[in-house]
Amino acid sequence: MAKPREGLPGNSGHMHISLVDAKTKQNLFARAEPDPSPPYPDLKHVSDVGRQFLAGLLEGLPDIMPIVAPTVNSYKRLVENFWAPVTVSWGLEHRAASIRLIAPPTASPKSTRFEVRVPGADTNPYLVLAAILACGWRGVEKKLEIKLPPLGKGEDVGGASDKGLRLARSLKEANERFARKDSVAREVFGDDFVDHFAGTREHEVRLWDEAVTDW
Repeated sequence: MAKPREGLPGNSGHMHISLVDAKTKQNLFARAEPDPSPPYPDLKHVSDVGRQFLAGLLEGLPDIMPIVAPTVNSYKRLVENFWAPVTVSWGLEHRAASIRLIAPPTASPKSTRFEVRVPGADTNPYLVLAAILACGWRGVEKKLEIKLPPLGKGEDVGGASDKGLRLARSLKEANERFARKDSVAREVFGDDFVDHFAGTREHEVRLWDEAVTDW
């Protein structure tokens, strides 16, 4: 379960992602030389491909929530003040953001990667990895730019400091966004998959609505 007990942090299923050149074995997210004028200081050591990949993740994340948070219980974990991200956000070594950038100067160039911190322990990791790759590579293909500033050191994602979109608060809300006509999910996965998977999530919501719980 993502959240087995109220009042305590939940169980995460964070996914770390990097790309490596098949021939040179070089990390494609790492920059050979620091950028003297990066759009944000956190990106000084991140390659253009890495920046575009991150931009794709940030843009696509709200639309793939039923994959990274697939159950009713998932959204009990994704609440404020319990070490789980609740907004579209990123930052260098920022453990409150939905996407934590791991890169120099706090890591070696070969270790440069993104930690997607939204998934919980109740996910299918194969679908999560597919969704991350699809959204990230969409950013590379479209040469997307990062429009969202990073979270600063000590800056949380709750309250007035929020910079990014609030992620879905329920499976129903997430599924409606996932299934809508112009969602990023439809662009990267196609209509057949989205219609089928959204149908399974809609079925779960319906069963939950009919259930009589201890509450």
